[in-house]
Amino acid sequence: MSYNNANVYLKKARYGKDLVRFMRVYKEGNVQHCTELTVKLLLEGDIETSYTKADNSVVVTTDTCKNTVNIVGKKSANVDNIEVFAQEITEHVLRQYSHISAAFVDIIKHKWTRLIVDGKPHPHSFVRDGEDIQTTHVEHYRAGNEINITSGLDKLLVLKTTGSAFHGYYVDEYTTLEPTWDRIFSTVVDCKWTFKSKQSASLRQIDYKAIHAGIKQITCDTFAKDDSASVQATLYLMQQQILARFPEIAEVSYALPNKHYVGVDLSRFNIDNKGKNTSIYHPLADPSGLITATAARKESKL
Repeated sequence: MSYNNANVYLKKARYGKDLVRFMRVYKEGNVQHCTELTVKLLLEGDIETSYTKADNSVVVTTDTCKNTVNIVGKKSANVDNIEVFAQEITEHVLRQYSHISAAFVDIIKHKWTRLIVDGKPHPHSFVRDGEDIQTTHVEHYRAGNEINITSGLDKLLVLKTTGSAFHGYYVDEYTTLEPTWDRIFSTVVDCKWTFKSKQSASLRQIDYKAIHAGIKQITCDTFAKDDSASVQATLYLMQQQILARFPEIAEVSYALPNKHYVGVDLSRFNIDNKGKNTSIYHPLADPSGLITATAARKESKL
């Protein structure tokens, strides 16, 4: 079946394999290390005829993309360093397939923490002690050997029971929210940071694991210590510290949804659960506030 329309053209095409999940185990004597990843690999290039002419000769199959991820993972010493591992995948693709002009890799690193048994780290046992994940998105273009990397910390659930206020906001006839000088502050952290460099080789020298650990520490410490006037103010304080500490980062973004906890009305039982006497709260699933912002330095330090 064919259908020709001179007014239609293929504007953009990208394909590959998603949800490639594997665990890599490294053995050092009697101590073992494990890293579990979910990987997406997408390709761009001279593939238009596979769409417009039913020409499969230009198709690197999605099954090949899956195999590429697994084989590079088997050979790599850097699976735990997801930004470097992603670059190893894109470099292989561009070296192997001359008609592919760009490769895109997304990686989710699932959490496994070594168990402490009898007061000591166990050599080969682990626990998932939280749902927070590390992420990275790597774009690698053949033209100019351009590489862009955005990494992230996501699904980090935090809560504090005091040290947060919200008052002095704009009020009009639609405003019903009561000001508060003390409230529960809870959110699920979604933080992303971008590395940009004119020298792609420098992107292999960055200590990505230390930066991720540092950003998580800044996020948690600032959340706990800041006498928060608003989510916005606390968010920006985190961003300022990250850009000051890590010159490799060009910009950093946060998306912080409010996980609302409201005092339960117990007045019909003649029980005061308001203001300073609030100690029973109801968690609200929705609606929720969503606070986002991106902070950047005027010039990348790389």
